[in-house]
Amino acid sequence: MAKLDDMRTMTVDQLDDELLKLKKEQFNLRFQKATGQLENTSRVRQVRRDIARIKTVAQGKRAAGETK
Repeated sequence: MAKLDDMRTMTVDQLDDELLKLKKEQFNLRFQKATGQLENTSRVRQVRRDIARIKTVAQGKRAAGETK
C-alpha cells in the first residue's frame, strides 16, 4: 500500500475504495492461512496495519469536513 503521505493526499472516496480493496485482500489471506496455502505470513500484518492507517486518515478528513 501507499505511504502515509500518499494517503493524506487521497480523497475520502479514494480512501474508502482502498479500504474495501484491503478488506477483500485480508479476507483472502485469512482463507489462505486456514487452508495452509499462505506463503507470505507477514502480509497479514501489513494489510491489517494499512487498514488502520486508512481508517485513521479518513476519520481525520471527515472530522475536518473534507468530502472531496
